[in-house]
Amino acid sequence: MQYTRTSETQTENPIQLDPTMNRVTNQSKGLVIKGHWTTACTRILTKKARLFITELEKRFGEYRRELLAVRVERQIEIDKGVMPNFLPETQSVRDGAWKVGPVPGDLRDRRVEITGPVDRKMIINALNSPVKVFMADFEDSSSPTWDNIIEGQVNLRDAVRRKITFTNPENGKYYKLNDQTATLMVRPRGWHLEEKNVELDGKPISASLFDFGLYFFHNAKELPKHNTGPYFYLPKLESHLEARLWNDVFVFAQESLGISKGTIKATVLIETILAAFEMDEILYELKDHSAGLNCGRWDYIFSFIKKFKNNADFILPDRGNVTMDRHFLKSYVNLLIQTCHKRGAHAMGGMAAQIPIKGDEGANTEAMDKVRLDKEREMKAGHDGTWIAHPGLASIAMEAFSGMKNANQVETLQQKDVNITAEDLLKVPVGDITEAAVRHNIRVGIQYIEAWLRGNGCVPLYHLMEDAATAEICRAQLWQWVHLKATTKDGDTITGDKIEKWITEELEQIKLEIGLDNYFSGRFDIATDLFTNMIETEHFDEFLTLKAYQYI
Repeated sequence: MQYTRTSETQTENPIQLDPTMNRVTNQSKGLVIKGHWTTACTRILTKKARLFITELEKRFGEYRRELLAVRVERQIEIDKGVMPNFLPETQSVRDGAWKVGPVPGDLRDRRVEITGPVDRKMIINALNSPVKVFMADFEDSSSPTWDNIIEGQVNLRDAVRRKITFTNPENGKYYKLNDQTATLMVRPRGWHLEEKNVELDGKPISASLFDFGLYFFHNAKELPKHNTGPYFYLPKLESHLEARLWNDVFVFAQESLGISKGTIKATVLIETILAAFEMDEILYELKDHSAGLNCGRWDYIFSFIKKFKNNADFILPDRGNVTMDRHFLKSYVNLLIQTCHKRGAHAMGGMAAQIPIKGDEGANTEAMDKVRLDKEREMKAGHDGTWIAHPGLASIAMEAFSGMKNANQVETLQQKDVNITAEDLLKVPVGDITEAAVRHNIRVGIQYIEAWLRGNGCVPLYHLMEDAATAEICRAQLWQWVHLKATTKDGDTITGDKIEKWITEELEQIKLEIGLDNYFSGRFDIATDLFTNMIETEHFDEFLTLKAYQYI
């Protein structure tokens, strides 16, 4: 694929809505809704919205599939020993003096952002939190059941119009938005995911286009009435070409609804090892629509394991020892900050997975101290803001970022050049693998998948908020340790038989922790089978959510 911009050619014949907004010219006749029809569907899957989604998939769906095929080809190269490096063909982009477009006023101060799924109560509480931004997540912290996806769109539509309320059916507590709320951003699902409940010409459509398209169609003209705009987070990109596709989608969507180019603003999560080598290029592709980059640390660690899973020189130690002070992660952070500020873009920090611990003051103090140190490290490194997963961390994170002189450090922080090399980004951290860590990965992985199958994608486990990214680390580490015959600190080789034995033992521990009633009323049998299969299979499953999606 040539490094040429495609936005202008992609939109020569933009979507044309007739005066009554009842049809789209040249639309496909083949869009089929296979999910069960509900009241929420009536509100969101209107005829005009369906036509808009149809046009998005028609124009961009096939190229998305081509880019996914490129991912497969690149993995084959890595398995043959062709390691990632900075692209020689885009050297001029990295050397250029360009900058991204300016961000709107309500995105200048992003010191603390809270993230979470798109259920109604969560949206209200998050928008009311003492933070600057709430990222409503259709991806890693949401289980993509049909009801969750459609009702999430209804909830966001109501939130944009400030009409969202919720009454807890158990205690009657009433929730509504405060007069002043956080700025709303939305994360659609990644390019690799499909929405199986919607087909075009017999094929499932892109989940990314479905999530983005519905939110944009229903809210793009409403948001400016509230002095904000359509703002997005883009997950799991692996190349600037994938960013280019998003930019083409943005240009087309804005032209389709008669909205000025550049109204959409998007922050890209740098959460794959390949994207780390193309940060400049990703910002360049989204130049008019860019709102910076984010250190998606957990998915980044997962990607590091996944891409080099077959290389015995890339075995990582216990998950708990892969911390942000490790050379490969510190290098990734420094490169991201330098790249963003050079281009006039926000450099956002990563997620604090800790949550407040009730009933144990000592443990809670220790956990909160970890959060404070992590956020102070991010601020001093040059980040312009950070992520939290629980409102109870807001004050700690905000205090850590109070050391900034202004709303951000994009202009004020003059970071000296840091010469980050490919070797820096690929330096493998050393450390032990312990049986305790193996067992912990098993407990977390199985319990997360079980909750995900029940429709919950954001699960508090052992004083941490686990989502798909952290569960992926658990699963990927176990696969790599088994298939590369890694040994524990005690000298035991980790084998499939040992994993099965430990799984059996850890299931008994889970029963003790959650109670037999909760265990047997859940979906632990399917979760255990899925988890075990994903560890034992010879062919590594790219994403556990792809494997589990057929069961929801």
